[in-house]
Amino acid sequence: MLKRNTLPQPRYRVMCLAVPGKVESIFEADEMTMGTVNFGGVVKEVCLALLPEIQVGDYAVVHAGFAISRVDETSAEETLRTFQALQQSPLQQSPDQH
Repeated sequence: MLKRNTLPQPRYRVMCLAVPGKVESIFEADEMTMGTVNFGGVVKEVCLALLPEIQVGDYAVVHAGFAISRVDETSAEETLRTFQALQQSPLQQSPDQH
């Protein structure tokens, strides 16, 4: 008789986040619209090809290096503050930091 669910189950689930950031510059690279995006002080190059209407100063939600949607400044800043608060949460500290 075969048993169902015999594979070991993971102890935790992996989650991938999309993060809002402010577009600081837009440029073309290899025939692709790219930009530099500021994520609360961390600046990364991001593909902007999926958002042809995006402009410098706009906020975009970025997943895996691709800007996937435009978001208003208030929502973007609120999300970044939430991420920062979570990072400072006691749950994020290692046991020797308590």
